[in-house]
Amino acid sequence: MKAGKRYAEAAEKIDRLKTVDFETAVSLLKETANAKFDETVECAVRLGVDPRRSDQMVRGATVLPHGLGKTERIVVFAKGEKDKEARDAGADHVGAEDLAEKIQGGWLDFDRVVATPDLMGIVGKLGKILGPRGLMPNPKLGTVTFELAKAVEEIKAGKAEFRTEKNGIVHSSIGKASFSQEQLVENLTAFLETLVKLKPAASKGRYFKSIVISSTMGPGVKIDTIWALNALR
Repeated sequence: MKAGKRYAEAAEKIDRLKTVDFETAVSLLKETANAKFDETVECAVRLGVDPRRSDQMVRGATVLPHGLGKTERIVVFAKGEKDKEARDAGADHVGAEDLAEKIQGGWLDFDRVVATPDLMGIVGKLGKILGPRGLMPNPKLGTVTFELAKAVEEIKAGKAEFRTEKNGIVHSSIGKASFSQEQLVENLTAFLETLVKLKPAASKGRYFKSIVISSTMGPGVKIDTIWALNALR
């Protein structure tokens, strides 16, 4: 009941019918993020795309200027010199067939998976385990690559991955409620700029249909989509 009361009190501070600029949105979010832990800040964008069509699927990643506020645990599928490269770059676990067996046995103590192209045959067999959890490496996200040092370092620095879900909605973490106003605004801007760059040629009409930011336990704050597009140009 206490969580419900806290949410209701926070929601009273936000006009659900009003849309605002980035700075005002972040200010309202920080004011209403009052849980006893450092809440994650999420951004949800409803795009003017049809995700059922392959030419309108929006999927990508961006390195947020101020990171995600947490350290990602990374496993890398690599052999030989690439094994050493991944370890030197800070990968938490590196392996090949042995790593695949460990995951098949139920071990899932990691947040991201990176693999060299030559080992995707091994990783592919884990599709039913990694796929539903959004952990499958993908060349478009830079997680199937021979440039392992770059991939691992970017993820550790705060690389956010995202993909269009049904109804054309894209979600991404943009940091923590403890971040400064400026840090959250810059992370939000970087995420939205990436979405603009990824706009499918087949997408017609309004691209940003709605933009909402929220903390883990807090209400959503709506951002003015027209203002946002103009600000990002």
